[in-house]
Amino acid sequence: MDNQAFIRQQIQEHLNTQQRLLNEQAHTIEQIALKFVETFRGGGKILFCGNGGSAADAQHLAAELIIRLRSSFPRPGLPAIALTTDTSVLTAGANDLGFEQVFARQIQALAHPTDLLVALSTSGNSPNILQAIQAARNKGLFVVGFTGGDGGQMVHQVQLALVVPSTTTARIQEGHILAGHIICQLTEEHLFHKHPQHP
Repeated sequence: MDNQAFIRQQIQEHLNTQQRLLNEQAHTIEQIALKFVETFRGGGKILFCGNGGSAADAQHLAAELIIRLRSSFPRPGLPAIALTTDTSVLTAGANDLGFEQVFARQIQALAHPTDLLVALSTSGNSPNILQAIQAARNKGLFVVGFTGGDGGQMVHQVQLALVVPSTTTARIQEGHILAGHIICQLTEEHLFHKHPQHP
């Protein structure tokens, strides 16, 4: 294997995917950011869920909201929960109810109609993510999906779907984090631009 050629190919694939993300999904990214703003202004919180790398992305984006995205932009914390972090809840849920219910059960217990769910699945077909979406819809939440490829089943079940135009898991997850950071920064700007220290 030519290592340098492989590196160039991977980075070029990343750049091509992000250019298509810009061309095809910029409006959706803006819509999602405005729904985040609406949710926070309405007293709601953002819930995130995903599996594997998408679980890490869920935790990453929740942390950006709770703590802050930029050290140069001080602001109050924003209410967000990653449903991927409580090992007792996850293991009890998987053991007692089945793995497909580990996020849905938390949504049933913790969510309110003013909240918003961000469901992350690179395929759009993860059973526990689809169950989470259904549980959220049953409770009246607005649901955003982060996915890739053809969007899978998810795109037919959420109100807004960010579909990264790639079938490669790594490229999809890179697109999710890029879009997530943009959404978080737009949210900060809309909520706190005039008076960063105060809501």
